[in-house]
Amino acid sequence: MKLSKKGEYALRALIDLGIAVEVGRPLVQVSELAAKEVIPSKFLEQIMQLLKDEGFIASQRGKFGGYRLARPANKITIGSIVRLIDGPLAPIGCVSQTAYEKCSCPDETHCGLRMLMLDVRNAIAGILDRYTLADVVEVTLRKMRRDKVPLPFSEARASRRSPVNSYSSARADLTPVEGILSHLFPDYTI
Repeated sequence: MKLSKKGEYALRALIDLGIAVEVGRPLVQVSELAAKEVIPSKFLEQIMQLLKDEGFIASQRGKFGGYRLARPANKITIGSIVRLIDGPLAPIGCVSQTAYEKCSCPDETHCGLRMLMLDVRNAIAGILDRYTLADVVEVTLRKMRRDKVPLPFSEARASRRSPVNSYSSARADLTPVEGILSHLFPDYTI
């Protein structure tokens, strides 16, 4: 198994969305993710669409829209993401549990290579399925805090106007009551 760039970018984006949750940032724009991780924006958009289609993330449209995790980070295993993006974890098809392919070996049951590759697959799957996105986010944040590295997405959140002060200037066409309602209920159309 070799993690592709697409798989790497998917995992890095999900880790960033997990960090955003932990620092109190509900949504992150794809342009922010792409800039932080130095990923081509168009390529990341394709990856995010795949993650969205599979129910790992959700999106919200609009000026203050973006992406967020669609399920708790502790319910997303790293193995499930790798399988989604890069396919089976098995180094050869005859040991795959999700995409078995008969190999050219005449005696699969007694094949030493198959037995070795089965151990490799089991080790990889054991590790990737044991760790959740929450585990990786927690370790990442712990190390960042230990090293006093500024947490991503927390400064951007603080620099935004607070909802209480921004409703009138952001939506000057609304009455004060409509402005407050649009902030309290973003999905509500006035």
